[in-house]
Amino acid sequence: MRAKEFITESEVDLKGKFPARVQKATRGAQIFTDTNFDRIYTLQRVMMAAASTDGKTAPDIDPESWIAKRNSAHPYSQADADKLDKAYKAVGIPHKDLNHGDLESGELNLVNSKSPIKPFKGYPR
Repeated sequence: MRAKEFITESEVDLKGKFPARVQKATRGAQIFTDTNFDRIYTLQRVMMAAASTDGKTAPDIDPESWIAKRNSAHPYSQADADKLDKAYKAVGIPHKDLNHGDLESGELNLVNSKSPIKPFKGYPR
């Protein structure tokens, strides 16, 4: 048995339409768009803002993250960084090195400086 034999919705052309039967079964449907090209990013920012408000107060979030609608690359070695530099030039894409050529990884001083668990003092006598 083929799926098209028992899925009747596949015969209905729903492309670009919001059919009445779907509208009746849906509560509070809203659509929105952004002025740029990244729909997923805009959706994520809107849903973050919605999650951080009670509907009465304005959400206290930045409209964009530090990366915003840009892509990112993270070279692990100098050879990787050199490859990316050549690739950016070949494609004609401007880029910015946020770490200014520093490929070393390190943790902040407060990371792993104190255990969240009390040390074992032994069994009571």
